[in-house]
Amino acid sequence: MERRSFIKRTSLSAIGIGIVPNTIFSKEHEYSVAELMGKADIELFGEGINLRAEAHNAFLKMKKAAYSDGIDLKIVSSYRNFERQAAIFERKFERFTREDNMKPIAAIDKIIEYSTIPGTSRHHWGTDIDIVDGYRKVAGDVLVADKFEAGGPYEDFKKWMDENSKTYDFCLVYTDDPKRRGFKYEPWHYSYAPLSIPMLTAFRHKNILRLLKKETFLGSEHFTAGFIKSYIQNNILDINKELL
Repeated sequence: MERRSFIKRTSLSAIGIGIVPNTIFSKEHEYSVAELMGKADIELFGEGINLRAEAHNAFLKMKKAAYSDGIDLKIVSSYRNFERQAAIFERKFERFTREDNMKPIAAIDKIIEYSTIPGTSRHHWGTDIDIVDGYRKVAGDVLVADKFEAGGPYEDFKKWMDENSKTYDFCLVYTDDPKRRGFKYEPWHYSYAPLSIPMLTAFRHKNILRLLKKETFLGSEHFTAGFIKSYIQNNILDINKELL
């Protein structure tokens, strides 16, 4: 059965009054394994936003500022629990192995170009968002890097975020640094640093290898200790250094 998060609804149409009381998580906050892996019910805020209170408030402030510059920050994806991430992973694993006849390890390598292994997604934390400019009408998949570059429909969005996102403590996670490994460049994925940094620190202190070896979702039987160690180093930790 899919877990359901308790979500307090706030109005998107009244951004100026949509702020909810802050829930402050200090660096000393003890995050449980279930919480970090998307297996715990956490309190989320905002219809169509679904972030922890502090991240929700910061997003609304950023959204209001973007409005004044002619950009509508639209969330494509935010919080995802373990079950949702597992469904994404399994669907891709089935497609690559059955329809494309890829070997399991090759399929997993293909999956982790953009999608995380269930239990390791930053979207489990209620701090991360995939966003675009809602004013732009774009056909097909909106989360394509070329659409954020010069001449693309999200060129102005990217420029605005490059200049303003850090003012509201949102940082790009997977940058276009050619030396960076792991997940490919995602100009749409931003993280609320004041919360996600201590959460990543807490996650690093858990025995991720042991936790993943316990999982039984489709494809997980092909994980080896060497693969998981490489995944942790390249995909979980080789990110924007401002988020470490």
